[in-house]
Amino acid sequence: MAHEETVTDVAEAARRARFGTLPERVRLADTVEEKPATVQDPARNDYNDDEWLVRNVV
Repeated sequence: MAHEETVTDVAEAARRARFGTLPERVRLADTVEEKPATVQDPARNDYNDDEWLVRNVV
């Protein structure tokens, strides 16, 4: 019977070592990651509405 008690004591000690304390709290601000939704397109602003006005001037 003593052997069974030591086995359960060892198992209980292992459980307490693993699950005996709650994990550390995580702040809500640490759970948010901010990054742009899309990559900036360098050609996005290359179009000039008034380019046709100066293109044919000689």
